[in-house]
Amino acid sequence: MGGITRYALQRLLLTIPMLLILLTLVFLILRVMPGDPVAAMLGGRNISPELMDEYRHKMGVDRPIPVQYVEYLNGILHGNFGKSFRTNKAVVHELFTRFPATLELAFFGLFFAGIFGFGTGILAATRADRPIDHVVRVLHIGSFAMPLFWLGLMLQVIFAVKLGWFPVATRLGGRLAFTFQSVTGFYLIDSILGGNGAVIVDVAKHLILPSITLGFAQAGLLGRMSRASMLEVLDQDYITTARAKGLRERVVILSHALRNALIPIVTVFGLQFAILMGGAVLTETVFSWPGVASFLVRSIEARDWPAIQGSVVFIAIFISAINLLVDITYSFIDPRVRY
Repeated sequence: MGGITRYALQRLLLTIPMLLILLTLVFLILRVMPGDPVAAMLGGRNISPELMDEYRHKMGVDRPIPVQYVEYLNGILHGNFGKSFRTNKAVVHELFTRFPATLELAFFGLFFAGIFGFGTGILAATRADRPIDHVVRVLHIGSFAMPLFWLGLMLQVIFAVKLGWFPVATRLGGRLAFTFQSVTGFYLIDSILGGNGAVIVDVAKHLILPSITLGFAQAGLLGRMSRASMLEVLDQDYITTARAKGLRERVVILSHALRNALIPIVTVFGLQFAILMGGAVLTETVFSWPGVASFLVRSIEARDWPAIQGSVVFIAIFISAINLLVDITYSFIDPRVRY
């Protein structure tokens, strides 16, 4: 068995107790939190105690907590996250229906963060202690100090309401939302495969503002990391040797410094998915984006226990998979890393 395969299996085995601890904590916290899921589902109407008891029995929340816990673990082992109290649909179905929207937003948010953060970081490093360096560093600090919800609202006010360049919310607007048929759940991919130019433009315009909002904070962090990593690499002897040979500065940066500067950034870049999932809660709420994070928020408001538990476990599995993929990618970028 290869080193990477063995390492991947070890990571997968370590993920199991982590998920078990997380699931247990969420399960117990929901049971001790104030609020009745039955009352939340029925909308607080005047309902007889007998009917309330009937609904509690139907939803299974009247059973002893240990029994509920064992039943839920058994369902998880069989891929069953239960049924949503709010929609009466399987939680797995609800999550997989909304996951493409969240993944599409996270991808473009991270894409923006990578392009903007890495680009400005390299620019600042190659012009250290010049005015542009100081401007970029202030921009980086301001980016991850800025509240996501405030940034999203400001972008909506300026570019959607005042200038009218982009739509305010959702994934697709106007009559296109009623006529467009998505196959994969990824609107941009489906619109490109369908060859519909109007839909491609509309989907892209809907993606721009929430992607910038989601990726802006991560762009600042990646920018600072890129600058520091590039400065460290540029100070190495082999870079001095390359310059002494008369190589152009562009060749020195792109061929000799860039790859080595990428090594520590890749790990941070992959781990940003964890932060992006947290930021997606605010971003999807501000832009009415129909993803997993907004589903989790609505489930919390409705005291929808199965949906909350399923969403948290689903997000944890996704983040664990991304982290494992980053570690494996790290070994290809840096030949010194062996598993």
